[in-house]
Parts: sequence; C-alpha cells; structure tokens
Amino acid sequence: MVNHLVRPGNGLVPIAPTPVQADPLKCNETKSGKPAMSYSCQTCARRKVKCDKIGPVCSRCRKGGYPCSFEAPQPKPRKRKLDEVLEKMAHYECLLKEHGLLDAGVGYQQKESPLTRNEKGSPPGPASPISSKTGRLLTGPGRSRYIDSHMWLNLEDEEIRHISTDKDEDEDEHEGAMTTNPVWSEANPQDPLTGAFLGYQKSISYFHPSHMDAMQLWETYVRNVEPICKILHVPSTRKMVDAISQEPEIATKAEECLLFSIYHCAIFSITDEDCKARFHQNRSDMMKLFHAAVRQALVNASFLRTTEIAVLQALHLYLLSSRDAHDPHTYWILTGVSARVGQRIGLHRDGEGLGLPPFEVETRRRLFYQIFPHDSRAGQSAGIDNISLPQGWDTKPPLNINDDQIWPEMSEKPVEQIGATDMIFCLSRAYMGKRLAGAGALMSTADSWSSSDYQKAEKVILAAESEVEEKFIRYCDMVNPLHFLTIGLARSGMTAMRLKFQLPKLRKHTATDEERKAIFQLARKNLDTDAAVHSHGGISRFQWHTKPFFLWGTRDSMVVVLMTLLKWRDLLSQDQIEAAWTSVAELYHHHEELFDSRQALSVAMGRLAVRAWDSWRPSDHPPEPEFISKLRTWRKAPRRSQQLCDVPTHSETVPSLPNPQCSASAFPDLDEFNGVQDLDVDFNIDDWVSWDQLLRDHRN
Repeated sequence: MVNHLVRPGNGLVPIAPTPVQADPLKCNETKSGKPAMSYSCQTCARRKVKCDKIGPVCSRCRKGGYPCSFEAPQPKPRKRKLDEVLEKMAHYECLLKEHGLLDAGVGYQQKESPLTRNEKGSPPGPASPISSKTGRLLTGPGRSRYIDSHMWLNLEDEEIRHISTDKDEDEDEHEGAMTTNPVWSEANPQDPLTGAFLGYQKSISYFHPSHMDAMQLWETYVRNVEPICKILHVPSTRKMVDAISQEPEIATKAEECLLFSIYHCAIFSITDEDCKARFHQNRSDMMKLFHAAVRQALVNASFLRTTEIAVLQALHLYLLSSRDAHDPHTYWILTGVSARVGQRIGLHRDGEGLGLPPFEVETRRRLFYQIFPHDSRAGQSAGIDNISLPQGWDTKPPLNINDDQIWPEMSEKPVEQIGATDMIFCLSRAYMGKRLAGAGALMSTADSWSSSDYQKAEKVILAAESEVEEKFIRYCDMVNPLHFLTIGLARSGMTAMRLKFQLPKLRKHTATDEERKAIFQLARKNLDTDAAVHSHGGISRFQWHTKPFFLWGTRDSMVVVLMTLLKWRDLLSQDQIEAAWTSVAELYHHHEELFDSRQALSVAMGRLAVRAWDSWRPSDHPPEPEFISKLRTWRKAPRRSQQLCDVPTHSETVPSLPNPQCSASAFPDLDEFNGVQDLDVDFNIDDWVSWDQLLRDHRN
C-alpha cells in the first residue's frame, strides 16, 4: 500500500513510523552490553550508597556479597507547600468567622479545631500537650521519629505520612560538596556541636585502619567496653565491622560514625603499654586520630537532626570516651544533645507499646538506660544536680538475655533468663536507677526533711536493694570481674544514697554525735568498697570506667572521712582513726587522678588531707604516708602556664590534624598538659556549700 501511494511525481513523501518509546522503568543496555537500570537496587538504596545500576547484580552488591534486587520505586506523594497550607487555613478561618464560630479579632493560631470540641459542641479550654495519649512513631529502615505534640497529632494520617524519616533532601548536596582532601584546617571546629552548626563536611575515608587493626580494635571494644554499656548487638555489629574494614567505601555515614566511635572507645580503654604492644603506636597519637575522625563523622552524618539509631549509638560512645576532652559544662551540653536526639527518636516510649519488632524494642531499651542516666551524671559534674528524664517516659528495662538470643529478623519476643547474663552489670544499674528516679522528689527536698521523710527514703532504698539482690547479685560469681564490679556498684549505690540523705544534718550542724559516727561509718564503707573493687585482678580492663567515674558516692565519702578526721576525731577510737587513714591511702593509691592539680576538687581535697594529717600526727611519729608526702611536694611545685596544644603527625602517611582540644584536660596522659594550680586556696573547711559546689563541678 505504501508503494502504491508513494509514486514519482505524486508529491507524497515517505515518513518513518513513530518509534516505540522505551519504558523508563525497564532495563537499558550499556556500552558493554550489560543491562542497566534507571534506578538503584534495593540494597544500595537502603544502605544509601551509589549504585552503578547494572543488573542483574550491581558491582557493590557483588563485591560485598549482598543480595541484589531491582524494584521500581513507588512515586512519591506530592508534598504540600507551606503557602498552600496557609491559604487553606486562612480560608477555613474566614468560614468560621462568617458562621460566628470564631471572633473577628482572633487569628488562625488561636482558632478552634473541630477535633477539640466536646460532645455538646462547646469549645474546650486552651489546648495543652497530650499527656494521656501515646504519641506516634514514624519508622524507617534503621531510624525512627517520635511525635506527641498536639499540633502534629491533630493532623490527619495522610499528612503525618509526609513527615520524612528517610534521608534528608539536602543530604545529597552535602555529599556532593564534601571534600576528599584529608588535610585538616586549623579553622575547623573543635567540637561536633560547633561543626554541626557551621556545616563542615569532610571525607574521613583516609583514616580507616587496616582490616587487621580494625578487627583487633573491635575485639578490644567487646572485651573492655561493651560489658559496661551494652548498646550494640555484638554478632550483627561484628559482621558490619568485618565487611566495612575490608571495603571502607561501602560504609554509610551512620556506619562510619559507629565504626570510629568503636575504635575511639577501644583505644581509650587500654593503657599506653597495651597500645604499643598491639598496634605499635602511641596511645595519645591514636586517641587524637580517632577523636578527630569520629567528631568529623558525626558532623558528616548531621547528628543534630538524625533519626538513625546507629548515629545516636555512635554519639553516646564518643561522649563516653571523651569526657576528659571537654570542660564539664560543654560536656553536659553534649550529653544533653544525645538525650534530646533520643527523645526525638522516641526512646522514652517503650517500643513494645509502639508495636516495634522485638529486636528493635531491646535495642531502644538498652540505649535509653545508658543515655539519660549519663546525661544526669554529666549534669552533676556541671553543677546541675537533677535527674533529667522526659515527662511521661515509660521505657521498661532491657530483658535479662544474652546477645545470641536476639537477631534483627526475629519476630517472637525472646524468653528472659533467670540468672547471670551479659546484661548483669547494666541491668543492676538500670533497676537501681529506675527505683531511685522515683524518689527524685525526695532528693530535691533533702535539706528540709522530717523523720517521716527519712523513713520514706529508707523504704525506697530497701526496695531497690531487695530487687537488685534478688534479680542479680545472688547470681554473681565473685571470680568473674564483671560480676565483682556489679556487686561493688550495687553496694556503693545503696550506701551512697543513704549517705546523701544524711548529709544535710552535717551541713546544718544538727547531727548528734551518734549520727556523726553513723555517717562516718557509711562513708568508710564506701571507700572500702572502692578499694575492694580496684584490688580485684581482673578489673584492670574496666579501669577506664572505674577510675574516672569512681563508684557512686566515693567523692562525698572522701570529704566526710577527712572532715571527721579533722574536726570530730575525738568521736573515734585509735583503731578507727588508723583504719580511716588506711582507707584514704588506698583511695589515693588507686586513683592517681586525685593528684591532678587542674581539678579544683582534687586541690581542695588534697589540702584537706594534709591539714587532717598535720592535726593528728600520732605520738609515736610513724613514717608519713607516701600520698601525704606527694601532696606536700605537689603543694610546693612552681606554677606553670599551660602549654599550647601542638599535635605531632604520626608519619608521612598520616595527615596533620587539628588540635582536638586546647584545654588542660584534653588528654590527661600527655605530659605537656601539666599546668599546676596553687594548693593554698582560700577555702573554709566548715563551708559545706562550697564542698557541694566542688563535688558537682569537680572538673573545673
């Protein structure tokens, strides 16, 4: 037919048929002949890494051994623009005014919502945050966002679904703008919070250790750090470390944060000798390297607005191992950030009630009972003696199980064990903390107590003591270092709380002689518990935690013992006095940080110890204790100005780094930070208010 119509001279020109357009969601052919997709595979999209889109298995999945499947993405729902929402709100406001349901002078911010009217149709009182109703948790792969604001809850489900919990829209822009230059500038921020505000993005792929070193760092972390905090699932995290340490470029930003936090904690938990033996490098150099790397990784992951559990885990581990790199006030602000991020993720709401999978429920519980107590402890160091918990929290303690009883794909709730598990240390602390958090009102009014208040406080302590004894302490093996530390923690915790409730009597000078002796015995008991814990041979791998943090109430107990030896020595027998000095000597022996002249509390306690000894000086004149002699020498030491932070490079292969922190306490194991303060400070021994402030602000 075409030949019939197209003849010479008829004026018709042959036209090629319209080509069939290819479906954009179907495969195309690359130059190499391999089928290419127009969208990323499911694995790369979930891991947020670049996919070459070459099917049937992309190169990244093929190298990493991951399952690879291509599925066409669902079209994203159109987001309403702010202008459209405001226009509709203004339109509804006009309708309400026309029908007399809204005063003419009232703007849309104060208008009545149809969802808040009562059954009779009369408008209710002013709107308030909903506290009797569980909020909503928006979940995504490895991330979540919790909302309980009445403004959000009044929205329809369709609108709430538009709140993104996936990767932020501008993340790709930051990734594209990230520099690959490993050289660090002196203008870079010195803490992650400042970096998050300034928005510096830098590649840290250059700082990944070798696979062999990475696995050794991981094993060090599992042995020394994980039993104390238990926020990671060891089997699944080990697989992640093993895979990424062999191929660092496949790591997501969240995984990179977590990796460097693990490395930093591992080095923080060992001694200089161990570090040189295992890694053939100085501990201080590796600390500086990983400190800068994890700080930058947090900035790269936009940790201030993250909804990923892994980033919050990394932030907590970073703070746990860098408390000496920041002054106590900055440190408290940073722990407050971790608490706020945890609240944004919804850790304060129990995952079981939110309908989350069993594995995620346990992960969130473990993280909650680490982050919020840590923030309260940091607040005490900054002079804020409060228990910072979100209003309406209902998170249950984690289950008493081992890590091999849970896995990410599990669908059934694990069976809780009776006896000792990997969680024994963390659970004993969590149960004590939960009981004592309920007594927060009593603690806040401890200065004006009646006899009935003391009875209530003792009931709270007895209940906590009984619960921890029945659930955990009875199953402890004294030979096991972690179990022994658990016993010491429980004993010191209960003693410290009893001491805290009795201290107001000493401050107000209302205590009788019998009460002073009883308070002194409580303080002695706490010092002896600390000495017993540090004398256990296996505790050395946990000294990164026990030395800086002490046990609960150790510092208060030290002040009480020294004060009694100085002012109320006549209440004690000669044997009690000598035993008390033995306890003080052991404390100084196990805690060399008490000789740190950069801490005001250490200075004041050292001066108090020397005065107490000089006021006693037994008649037979025994040799002066070594710690007293050291304190005298320390007192006469010349004052030196703090030196500048000059960070040497490791070698030609390691780039120059910025100074992690130019404060005297940045890295306590370095000799260059030895600024000495004058020990002869003007301090009133009778001023308990000053002691309170020093105990709370002991790192200033």
